[in-house]
Amino acid sequence: MSCSIVPRSIAKEVSDAARRRLRYNNILINNSGQNTVTINERIEQQLNEFSILLYMKGTPDFPQCGFSAQVVNALKACRKRFAYVNILEEPELRQGLKDYSEWPTFPQLYVNGELVGGSDIATQMHESGELQKLLEEVG
Repeated sequence: MSCSIVPRSIAKEVSDAARRRLRYNNILINNSGQNTVTINERIEQQLNEFSILLYMKGTPDFPQCGFSAQVVNALKACRKRFAYVNILEEPELRQGLKDYSEWPTFPQLYVNGELVGGSDIATQMHESGELQKLLEEVG
């Protein structure tokens, strides 16, 4: 697989105010103790906000597993801006994603709100040129 180095700005971390909230049983609690949003609602908000979203272990600059690094390299080679969420920082989100997607492993790549797959699928798609074509369709 060929991989190009691209500017750091190609990856954008999902900054979510919910990180500053307390979390309890897959329901996020705000500072006043009121329920705000479930994990599934939060996932759907992120998927609606970002056309290309990678749930990964670590960050694009410091992936914490080889599989996450492979998908980051494939995305960078396609030269499309993407958002990411470091699931290691949020155990509730990590479990919630497994339930939401019915996909047990990470990373998980979503394009236009649809699960593309994990490392093997994303890598194969990159090598065949399918990933580039899919990402070019993203607005």
